[in-house]
Amino acid sequence: MISPILGLHHVTATVDDAQADLDFCAGVLGLRFVKRTVNFDNHHVYHFYYGDERGTPGTIWTTFPYKGRGVRVGTKGTGQLTVTSFSVPRGSSSFWQARLAASGVPVDEQTSAFGESALRCADPSGLVFALVESDDARTPWISDAVSELVAIRGLHSVTMTVANRGPSIAFLRDVLGFETVNQSRSCTRMGVSGGLAGRCIDVLEVPDGPRAVNGLGTVHHVAMAVASGQEQLQMRHELVRLGLPVTEVLDRQYFTSIYFREPGGVLFEIATTGPGFTADEPLDSLGCALKLPPWEEAARPEIESGLAPIAVPVPLSHARP
Repeated sequence: MISPILGLHHVTATVDDAQADLDFCAGVLGLRFVKRTVNFDNHHVYHFYYGDERGTPGTIWTTFPYKGRGVRVGTKGTGQLTVTSFSVPRGSSSFWQARLAASGVPVDEQTSAFGESALRCADPSGLVFALVESDDARTPWISDAVSELVAIRGLHSVTMTVANRGPSIAFLRDVLGFETVNQSRSCTRMGVSGGLAGRCIDVLEVPDGPRAVNGLGTVHHVAMAVASGQEQLQMRHELVRLGLPVTEVLDRQYFTSIYFREPGGVLFEIATTGPGFTADEPLDSLGCALKLPPWEEAARPEIESGLAPIAVPVPLSHARP
């Protein structure tokens, strides 16, 4: 079977405070706040989406702010995504180092496992990010504070940590259509569609690492993109044929999804590229109002009363003309 996987779609994490998350992702990193909705499995919790102007698959970072809901701090370890990397232009690290430092965010300058210039930092919930310099032609979302010359282009890659990388690499290659792009002593980069930024998964082997426990400050899952529901069903059929537990197709309003775990224990999602975030509000107004799926509208007063008030960081950003 020829895999229909196009690249990364989004990464979703569990965070603590909603306002702190907004201030960091939209305010410091300069991502567009493209959607405020609720966790479809728990409508008492926000689901925030960030990305480029439209929330194009491959640029999307999403969070569930669970402050006050009794969720413990998670444990980073094997069977989990441990680093989410964003793509920034070559030569922009000095800007980002100064910007992060000015915002009180500790940052380490380093070289990635594959020789790329990168900065590593953590968000207010303890999630680990890397800003990786690359040649990336994607159009960024920009603001007065973060110009086109330095703005984040989208996801660069994700790092999944496993106790034994062999089965995970074989699964990515044989089932999902990834190829080996690069390799170091303990890390293998797998990519699709040429392995450019937004199309890579780094498989890091840590044989004696702690087993991951989901909670605040941990990544919940990574999603890969397919162009259509038919291709999604094709992938689901193949996963079922191989004997993997996989969910039914779930309606996520802005895409449809299936979920399953790869051999190392990391939760994967395959999501469609459409219909996209303009399905229920205009492009210019993305993120401005709480949007609920039709089946939750009857409960809107109760839902809104239970969600923390938020203020979107200003000035609002804008797309490149």
